[in-house]
Amino acid sequence: MESTETVKILKALADANRLHILELLGSGEQCACVLLGNLDLSQPTLSHHMKILCDAGLVTSRKAGKWIYYTRRAETLDRIGTCLQALGRSTTVNHPASDFRCRE
Repeated sequence: MESTETVKILKALADANRLHILELLGSGEQCACVLLGNLDLSQPTLSHHMKILCDAGLVTSRKAGKWIYYTRRAETLDRIGTCLQALGRSTTVNHPASDFRCRE
């Protein structure tokens, strides 16, 4: 996963409302009207959050008549989870900066 894509996803996840939306989508596809009924948000604010989630690849949308249905993209969440796990592992880096040590 490229670092710019990772940053975009992490920024999208760094909001309590968007995390709540992803939790609500965990049970499957939801209409925007159902999401609104479960959130303390206005319709324009929900649209703003959904655009961020869609742009980050965390959610997909489809239009059916006048309604928009959203689905969580588990594969994106899996990829960012793998990326975060990799950051948590100890690695040996062959990098000139690793040769520098703090001196007392």
